[in-house]
Amino acid sequence: MSELIDGLLSLAKLSHDQLRSEAVDLSAVSRKAAQACREREPKRQAQIHIQDGLLAHGDPLLLSVVIQNLLGNAWKFTSKRAEAQIDIGSEVGATGETTYFVKDNGAGFDMTQASKLFGTFERLHSHSDFSGTGLGLAIVKRVIERHGGRVWADSVENEGAVFYFTLEPGVKAGAQAGEHILN
Repeated sequence: MSELIDGLLSLAKLSHDQLRSEAVDLSAVSRKAAQACREREPKRQAQIHIQDGLLAHGDPLLLSVVIQNLLGNAWKFTSKRAEAQIDIGSEVGATGETTYFVKDNGAGFDMTQASKLFGTFERLHSHSDFSGTGLGLAIVKRVIERHGGRVWADSVENEGAVFYFTLEPGVKAGAQAGEHILN
């Protein structure tokens, strides 16, 4: 219940706090979030690939919440894999827009249910299979929309999922070549 109340308070707070706008190193944020996952479950076997030079512009605290939620979900939904694989990176599209992604080889979900993903208290897996409050992706959506971006996902059941997001168009963001691999 405490976790649920904290999640609801976070969701409400996101609607009212003023956004800060500054350069954010999403690679560093991702490494910190990955380290927190590993500290919670040090015996887990997971390869986490984090692209170096993931730069964005926005509110550092709120973008950190996005990464923590998306990486936390990837960590959770790969928990039943002997060799979990999680990739965090970005790609620049033909229009120059940067799309960030968190990809995993976990449980995935049925794409016919994708419209429910970002709703409050929506769950596509049973609580007995994977714990959670059903608020994480709603929080992600709220933060991304406050940054003028969009968020969506693609998945195949039992093969994994990819969560994508963009930030406000026209804001200079990008990535440099290379990646950082945590074993």
